[in-house]
Amino acid sequence: MSEAIIEAHGMVKRFGALTAVDGVDLSVPRAAVYGFLGPNGSGKSTTIRMLCGLLTPSAGNIRVLGLEVPRDAEALRQRIGYMTQKFSLYEDLSVRENLDFLASVHGLPRAEARRRVNELIVAYDFLGREQQLAGTMSGGQRQRLALAAAILHDPPLLILDEPTSAVDPESRRQFWERLFDLADRGTTILVSTHYMDEAERCHRIAILDQGRLVANGVPGELTRALEGRALGVECAQPRRAQAALAGAKGVVSIAQIGQQLRVLIAASETAAAVDEQLRAAGLTASVAPIRPNLEDVFVSVTAGPA
Repeated sequence: MSEAIIEAHGMVKRFGALTAVDGVDLSVPRAAVYGFLGPNGSGKSTTIRMLCGLLTPSAGNIRVLGLEVPRDAEALRQRIGYMTQKFSLYEDLSVRENLDFLASVHGLPRAEARRRVNELIVAYDFLGREQQLAGTMSGGQRQRLALAAAILHDPPLLILDEPTSAVDPESRRQFWERLFDLADRGTTILVSTHYMDEAERCHRIAILDQGRLVANGVPGELTRALEGRALGVECAQPRRAQAALAGAKGVVSIAQIGQQLRVLIAASETAAAVDEQLRAAGLTASVAPIRPNLEDVFVSVTAGPA
């Protein structure tokens, strides 16, 4: 996965006085599943639209599949697959009619289009449902159809903008298995998501916050960098313990998980300091380091100073 399919340097997008994307550098290797995370309004969708050639950057250099953006945007759009969280196919057309129509849009020769549509109907579990109207399908079925449509022309790059936001966990799991099948066959996939379990499955991830790239790397490496900063707090009164720690110096975030608190602290703080804070509030607790996860990484780089 060494060859870079996407290379962006100093990518900027301004809308009047608002800087939505501020000097972002990205390098996405071939056949990687590359996760793209960030809070709402962080600039994810704007960045994706620039990489697709749908938005002209205010500054910076972008090369995708060897093409310069925005100069070669029209040629690029013919070589990528794009899927958004909102179902964008024709609800009053059947599965086959939607795929046939898109095959004509992409200019596939008739014999190749027929072969490809038949292949996707089988591969994406629509055999026997070819004549079902898209508007009558479940969320998971519509998602499968949208993915099949996005890869109909066999693009080397697939860009997915929060594609699993409206489906159940089982459909999400199956969707991700299909993404890895595509990556195994050489497709590069850039996917934005709000789900940490999905992000952990990616080969690499990038996190944006307020238009800036604040983390970039392999999920395991990013979590290991937080060793010692994620704490588990066992206390008979977890709500009181949470109130005692809220706003305390060096406490980045607190979340209750069942009867346990998950506390993320700044690099300069210690578990002993958290224990002392609780004792000062008259609480007895067990405080110990736990394994950091990607949600801890996300919070640590987007929460601002502790």
